[in-house]
Amino acid sequence: MPHDTDTDTHTNTHTDAATGTALLNVIDVEATCWDGQPPPGSVNEIIEIGLTVVDVAARRRVSRHRILVRPGRSRVSAFCTELTGLTQAEVDRGVSFAEACRILADEHDAALRPWASWGDYDRHQFARQSQADGVAYPFGYPTERTHTNAKAVFTTAYGLRRKPGMSQALRIAGLPLEGRHHSGEDDAWNIAALVLDLATRDAWPATAVTRDAE
Repeated sequence: MPHDTDTDTHTNTHTDAATGTALLNVIDVEATCWDGQPPPGSVNEIIEIGLTVVDVAARRRVSRHRILVRPGRSRVSAFCTELTGLTQAEVDRGVSFAEACRILADEHDAALRPWASWGDYDRHQFARQSQADGVAYPFGYPTERTHTNAKAVFTTAYGLRRKPGMSQALRIAGLPLEGRHHSGEDDAWNIAALVLDLATRDAWPATAVTRDAE
């Protein structure tokens, strides 16, 4: 989970047609990375998408998911393996980025359901890679109606001067770090716990009108 500019704090909730509950996707991605400059021709590409479905009203994490993604223009470096635990052999068994976006849309209602991440890196990486690969951006538009920067919300709610990393935020909130940091699946699960902490404090942004109701 790399760092990026943090700005967006707006969210909404999408009512799931099957259950009648308002669900939120919490997403964390891991991407190819290097200790220094990337090799010639290589770019950062998503290799893991971690997703936890949250029922904000019920204050619970509903399910957790993992999508391994096969990079097309880069390889997993030793530095990346040390950071994420992922190897080239593992991601070679993953799906293409286009297929990963299809899974998000078809299986996780990404075009309608709002989503959150820790910072704006994940949102920007999806936008960059969607454009580079000629793949439809899997999340709803406009972005400010569908994405919430959970780091920015947490920083404001706790009155912090600096935006904390996820593991630091867990310590501040008195929550355990479950699993491995920089595992997309585990990070999404932990970020979801922080979202629920904010919801319990009535600090999670207010619900807006969803596309279903328009």
